Amino acid sequence: MTFTLTIKTAEDRAAEALAMLKAQIVAAVDARVEAQARALGYNDAAACAGYANSTVGQWAAEAQAFIAWRDAVWLAMYQAQDQLVQEGGTLSLDAVLADLPVWGSIDPE
Repeated sequence: MTFTLTIKTAEDRAAEALAMLKAQIVAAVDARVEAQARALGYNDAAACAGYANSTVGQWAAEAQAFIAWRDAVWLAMYQAQDQLVQEGGTLSLDAVLADLPVWGSIDPE
């Protein structure tokens, strides 16, 4: 029988905690984007975005607004993750989510 002893340093534990927080943030942002698409009456974000070139003006406009908002949300999330790394994990999931653009706040043009 053999055993392996793994010693985790404080830096290892901090890196694991940061990776876990980053994964939680990505999952929460993805859930928010998907929930907004469903709130608009679509099955998911991909379906909503798929109407961007629809011949029905209202659907195309709604999809383009959704795409602009979705992109702004993900860009804000990546900026928050960069800040998270720079600050050593001092941001919280709630703080990141609170700073994301809200639906309707982004002009698709």
